[in-house]
Amino acid sequence: MALDVDGIIEQLKGATILELNDLVKSIEDEFGVSAAAPVAAAGAAGGDTAEVKDSFDVELTEAGQEKVKVIKAIKEITGQGLKESKGLADKAPSIIKEGATEEEANKIKEQLEAVGATVTLK
Repeated sequence: MALDVDGIIEQLKGATILELNDLVKSIEDEFGVSAAAPVAAAGAAGGDTAEVKDSFDVELTEAGQEKVKVIKAIKEITGQGLKESKGLADKAPSIIKEGATEEEANKIKEQLEAVGATVTLK
């Protein structure tokens, strides 16, 4: 028994939404399948929420009231000069550290928040 694929497609093109809905339900019942998207595919399309993140970017969202202390903290964290550290504080939001481990990122966040900065881990 050969399927007339072109004929089936033409019949589907001419069907109403209700007829197609009935067809899908009948196929689901007959073969014990579901037309719903698989969970794995839906999860991949929606983002990598199931994966554990292993590297973080530390973003200075806002320098806060104690800007001089924040600049000193940035200088200590990054090892950059005073001018570069001031530039990062001035142009907030800015990335202070890229690809940090979770432990390192949290430590940096604590350091900056201790001097009044607002920090986001990405």
